[in-house]
Amino acid sequence: MSRRLQPVVLGGDIGAYSLARTFHEAYGVRPVVVSGMSTGLVRHSRILQHVVEPGIDDPDVVVARLRAIADEHADADLIAVGSADWLVRLLVEQRARLEDRYTIPYVDEKLLHRLTDKEGFGDLCAELGIAHPTTVVHDVAAGGEPDTSELTFPVIAKAASTAAYHDVEFAGKKKVFLVDTREELVDLLRRVHDAGYQGSFVVQDYIPGDDSGMRILTCYSDATGKVRFSAYGHVLLEEHTPGALGNPAGIITQVNHEVVEQATRMLEHVGWTGFANFDLKYDPRDGRYVFFELNPRLGRSNFYITAAGANAVTFYVHEHVQGQDPDPRAVLGADVPLTASGELEAEHLYTVLPGALLRRYVLDDEVRSTARRLARRGRSTNPLWYRAETDPRRLAYLAIAQLNQWRKYAQHYPVAEARRLAWRGSA
Repeated sequence: MSRRLQPVVLGGDIGAYSLARTFHEAYGVRPVVVSGMSTGLVRHSRILQHVVEPGIDDPDVVVARLRAIADEHADADLIAVGSADWLVRLLVEQRARLEDRYTIPYVDEKLLHRLTDKEGFGDLCAELGIAHPTTVVHDVAAGGEPDTSELTFPVIAKAASTAAYHDVEFAGKKKVFLVDTREELVDLLRRVHDAGYQGSFVVQDYIPGDDSGMRILTCYSDATGKVRFSAYGHVLLEEHTPGALGNPAGIITQVNHEVVEQATRMLEHVGWTGFANFDLKYDPRDGRYVFFELNPRLGRSNFYITAAGANAVTFYVHEHVQGQDPDPRAVLGADVPLTASGELEAEHLYTVLPGALLRRYVLDDEVRSTARRLARRGRSTNPLWYRAETDPRRLAYLAIAQLNQWRKYAQHYPVAEARRLAWRGSA
């Protein structure tokens, strides 16, 4: 690079911190992290500059803030990334007002909305013959009751647009709902309607099994739409607090050619560029991997890729900032194990939890043994614990937060519930 790199990250969650750490590890830079409030995940960090912007929900305010940050770094090549779908949407929709100063490494607005809308994603899966849950889409704004004649309860219910859902609040709000009866579903949709949500709600077949049935896949497509890199992982446990429900809390990287082939077929069919992050689940009833949704970015758990040896943001910089071909071996280095098609082959444990807590919920003896083996061999990473972070206030916060994880799981996801779900998913 002829000029220094200056990343700017929108968001204050663990995904935002992970992105900042990834840039810091790769380039030794201090990203600017812009969030709506001061959060413990980025507060007192020595690897980033934290900017609090209370108006982060207002596009005009965010654009003004980003342009002011650009003025402060006029000697740098700037790249802006978001840690959540709604923040990526904001960057994409405001691209024309920012791209004279920033690299915005995301797809165009039309493609973004098509594939991040859960109804549109389901239609695409059906078109390409990719497994997707039986789905009913209910227009919340229109009111009425959904047609659930093709579904069997319990069902999964979630907003079709996570970006639009971000803007509404109501008692009992969750990212994803497991609904046991039709009466509960009707009541939920009424509360969502009364809260002012104007989009659709997706109601889907529940794929049996506990969190360990979940899988994650991240792919990088170059500017021509060709998939060049992928990182697949077996999710061991998810988060269970209402606002973070469904986000992976433990992942072991693996290889799965079948899933990568299906994702590649989808992404190249629509001409996707940049990163795409998929949520999937293994269905024990028929052995298929069922695709749930696509996130148009490096996901909240993006550090599972970097932890396994493949620094993810180097693809952004290599192609979008430096203008070079993003050949994975050139981007990542010859020491990173890759298949001929660019699949990451390293086995590594990513977790945001204390090891003992994670293993408490891993009910499969073989998987638990693998997690323990990786931890003992030093092939386990928590993105929040970084040797470059030495501020004692941050270290104290992290220690308390790790202890608090035990309380959160006891409250929101007791082991008995995990065992019940695991039993329901047994073949």
